[in-house]
Amino acid sequence: MTGPQDDGPGSAIGRRRFLGYVLAAPTLVAAAELAPAPAGASAPAGAGAPAAPELTELVDLNDLMTAAALPTSNLISVEVRQDGTVAFALPRAEVGQGITTSTAMLIAEELSVPLDRVRVTLADARPELVFNQLTGGSNTTIATYTPIRVAAAVARQRLLTAAAAELGTDAGNLTIEDGVVKDRAGRSVGIGALASKAASTRTERVSVELAPRESFTVIGRPHNRVDALDAVTGRKKFAMDLDVPDAKPAMVCRPPTINGKVGSVANLAQVRAMPGVTDVVTISTGVAVRAETFGQCVDAVRALQVSWRPGTAEGKSDASVLRQLEAAELPMGLRPPTPVVEGKFTFYFRSNSALEPNCAIADVRAGRAEIWSALKSPIVAQQAIAAKLGLPTGKVTVHVTEGGGSFGRKLFFDAALEAAEMSQKIGKPVKLMWHRADDSRQGRTHPMATSRVRVAYLGDTVLSYKQRHTSVSTDLGHGLGEIITALAARLPVGDIGFAQTFFHLSQATSYRFGAVSRLLSETDKGFNTGSMRNVYSPDVTCARELIVDQLAARMGKDPYRFRRDFLQDDRSRAVLAKVAEAGNWGRSMAPGTAQGIAFHAEYKSVSAALVEIDCRPATVDRPIRDGVAGPRVTKVVFAVDVGLAVNPRGLEAQMMGCVMDGIALALTSSLHLRDGHFLEASWDNYFYTRQWNTPPELQVIVMPSTSDQPGGAGELGVAASMAAVACAYGRATGTMPTSFPINHGTLSFTPKPTVPPIPPSPTDGLDHAR
Repeated sequence: MTGPQDDGPGSAIGRRRFLGYVLAAPTLVAAAELAPAPAGASAPAGAGAPAAPELTELVDLNDLMTAAALPTSNLISVEVRQDGTVAFALPRAEVGQGITTSTAMLIAEELSVPLDRVRVTLADARPELVFNQLTGGSNTTIATYTPIRVAAAVARQRLLTAAAAELGTDAGNLTIEDGVVKDRAGRSVGIGALASKAASTRTERVSVELAPRESFTVIGRPHNRVDALDAVTGRKKFAMDLDVPDAKPAMVCRPPTINGKVGSVANLAQVRAMPGVTDVVTISTGVAVRAETFGQCVDAVRALQVSWRPGTAEGKSDASVLRQLEAAELPMGLRPPTPVVEGKFTFYFRSNSALEPNCAIADVRAGRAEIWSALKSPIVAQQAIAAKLGLPTGKVTVHVTEGGGSFGRKLFFDAALEAAEMSQKIGKPVKLMWHRADDSRQGRTHPMATSRVRVAYLGDTVLSYKQRHTSVSTDLGHGLGEIITALAARLPVGDIGFAQTFFHLSQATSYRFGAVSRLLSETDKGFNTGSMRNVYSPDVTCARELIVDQLAARMGKDPYRFRRDFLQDDRSRAVLAKVAEAGNWGRSMAPGTAQGIAFHAEYKSVSAALVEIDCRPATVDRPIRDGVAGPRVTKVVFAVDVGLAVNPRGLEAQMMGCVMDGIALALTSSLHLRDGHFLEASWDNYFYTRQWNTPPELQVIVMPSTSDQPGGAGELGVAASMAAVACAYGRATGTMPTSFPINHGTLSFTPKPTVPPIPPSPTDGLDHAR
């Protein structure tokens, strides 16, 4: 859509006027036209801005992604159907974050239809959308907010025009309520009856006005998820639930070390003869097995005798990778003559396994292929699969299914690529599922990293802030969702530039800290890494906020008041003040317990967390079977301002998940690297936040809207939560933590073997049922 056509300074009507299209179709189909500027690009008002604004105040990663998507916004459309429902194929992936609900709310608002009559599905891969089908960077709501509303507004206007002709009155005398057009005389006609009459035989360009914010009855009101009932009753369909003819279960026997390759297989014939097994073939990532059941696949994988060639991380361990990181650190420069506060922090590998196992269905036949999988970059997946199979892109159909979690994992389409290769080799459809051990050991991980921070100060003034973040390379090979940037992100020089761009456009200091210098150095591409939820921000922000606590102590100031005094704008100070008030900051705490507070901003949104933690021996040493209890977070208060919250209830749920992520990253969840492989082999020994570490008290505060545009939210809460837990731990123990997660140094379980790659199923479950 084109940008707002202002009628004059401050004109609300002018700022709501947009261009759109009525598309040639048998029923009413409407779309938006592109805009020249990203939605939500205006900076929030605030006091105390620094003389030299940070890069993210001028343009951030979300602005870049939004601007890239806008040129094809007119290719996504809203359709009014004859049954009175409204259909929309969302070019993003629903993986539990609730975007199908928020999208339905936008359409319901502009079209004045009941929410339950809006049908949001997920679009197949559409290469013509170019940059407009990537799900990531907390960008979905920002990028689609205005285009979807404009398309719906075009449809509304067209319905009113058709109804005016039908009822013999002027369109200005008509209103739409609950999907019914009414006139002042009480006559009415449903939108379904108007769907064909409002259609156009040719594409027409029209001008529309969006509903003013003060008239909203759907946007900004809390709503339950539109898929909630299906989710809790088991009717929701994921990839593994689809009934594709003759698509039989398949699994892969994977190498004992990261990215190892098949040398030879000693017993192919015997395994092919096992009960239920239909096919066994070698593929690029291992030995693939297809059988009648997944149980038979597991048996076959465990029976295979494979000779493996070395992988890309052969012989590496936590200690050796740390040495590599140290060698790659960028210099901090000369130490200034003024007092400084500095520290170095280590963040170990963390798993990016989603609750839904990595999976895909593929049916590859002569001259064509069809794929089903939960994909956040389906255009790249389609193009990569086509190249792998030697097919034209147009001969590969990629269906995007709903996913059971992702947070970056499903930006990568390794399961879909494997399934396609397997199906082509055996000439039959396959339903491929990774084992839990596959995802922990061969799946995507958040890279190990270190972060060095140095702050120079004099009296009550902070003179400079320097941070040098060093990381195992983050694979950004999905690019911006299409093949050109995906290829560029894999080039020896291109990947460096891509990572630097991502880093600098996603990080903000937020404090008045004088001259700010923040640099990234990456090394070692031998690991399967990825854009795990919040990407660089949790580690970078955690290191910063710990140093902020130390700086406050040096200056003799309370940690909360120090942050409040140095934050750059009123909006940021407001979320910080809210958690301090709601969490009763500064209250008397027992020895060994403490409060921590932290702040984080990104993508036009701000957040703050207050945490209370119990580090007393009786808590830390609680007996946990095959696990380490460690400290327990007992209370969290989290405040968030995302500008305009489309669905406050969905936003609250997102922040709850972020808090659990933050607790896990700070205290318990990490992968242990030894001899080229990770020791963890499933969720039973990868310690994401468990019930014993979930806070009994959790409050999420959604601040009143401070903008007419939404900000990023999907990843926002992780960094502040992790940092607040770390700060609370430091205050409770009297020692600033420097290694994360806190419990990484204690291996609490006996590692499962890597050969065979799938561990035996447990048989003692009833022994532990209490």
